[in-house]
Amino acid sequence: MSIRKNTEGKPEISRVSPPAAIAGGEFQIRGKGFLKSQRPRVTFGEIDAPVVIGSDSFIIARVPDGASVGELTIRNGEQASPAYACGLGIPIADSVHPVANPAVDAAGNIFTTFSGSRGQNTPVSVYKIDLNYNLKPFLSDVMNSTALAFDSQGLLYISSRYDGVVYQATPSGNMSVYVEGMGVATGLAFDPAGDLYVGDRQGTIFKISQQRQIYVFATLEPSIAAFHLAFGPNGYLYATGPTTSSFDSLYRISPAGEVEVFYRGLGRPQGLAFDSENRLYVAGSLGGRRGVVRIGPDRQPELFLSGPNIVGLAFTPSRSMIVATNGALFRVDAGLEGRPLF
Repeated sequence: MSIRKNTEGKPEISRVSPPAAIAGGEFQIRGKGFLKSQRPRVTFGEIDAPVVIGSDSFIIARVPDGASVGELTIRNGEQASPAYACGLGIPIADSVHPVANPAVDAAGNIFTTFSGSRGQNTPVSVYKIDLNYNLKPFLSDVMNSTALAFDSQGLLYISSRYDGVVYQATPSGNMSVYVEGMGVATGLAFDPAGDLYVGDRQGTIFKISQQRQIYVFATLEPSIAAFHLAFGPNGYLYATGPTTSSFDSLYRISPAGEVEVFYRGLGRPQGLAFDSENRLYVAGSLGGRRGVVRIGPDRQPELFLSGPNIVGLAFTPSRSMIVATNGALFRVDAGLEGRPLF
């Protein structure tokens, strides 16, 4: 069937999906009148975006580096569509190396790691990004810093996949060993009672009581990379552990340690977090589209944010989403409140 081109009037955008993207991510744009006498031009603010696919009613456009204004416009010759508001990730830090979720304290300061390759002794293990988005070294001397989590007292916990140690740090940066012997320690999460859970990527989820007693809480299939953990409603622990499959599972573990598959069908799922409406956000791919997938209580997934190399995410008190790739952090003004834990 031939495509009927619009020869009159302005292009019209009717729908854009997903709601948000970071640099390298793709928006699918639907509407009419996109083609006239030449290939349509797509811009974010004044920045041109590469057009991956273009027809009179459907365009896939990739978010270019440097785009910072989420006003999407399609130009058809001399005609331009009205601007369409999109959620666009703003870079707030680069030259970092997260492998899991960033962590956000009660004031809104953001913490992320420079994890490095296995056995790499990096000059800085954890960075702090203040409310003005200044990036400053916070901790050193943690080999392969992996996951981050805050307790109810504002102390930061850091896992090391190198030596199986979980460290504890005060807001001033004084660090000590909290617990040892956690295998290949990766994901961290606190339950509402204040007990800490640690994912050993060899297949064990440990529970650490506030008295530092260690229990085996649950067992999963080993992961090639890491376990990522987050607590959701009703005291259930959610976990991802990416494998070589493109059809991985997201697990839910009851307070009694019973494991079930919550959702199956994500590609390489990694960091995860809940919003205040108990919707789950997971770094992964859905139907071959990479980014952040949102899964509601009905377990129906949708791509919420598009972007490459995403390893984790977190919510801030100002209702932004912080998205971590394997080399940078982005702020997306999503208007979402994170689920309170304590």
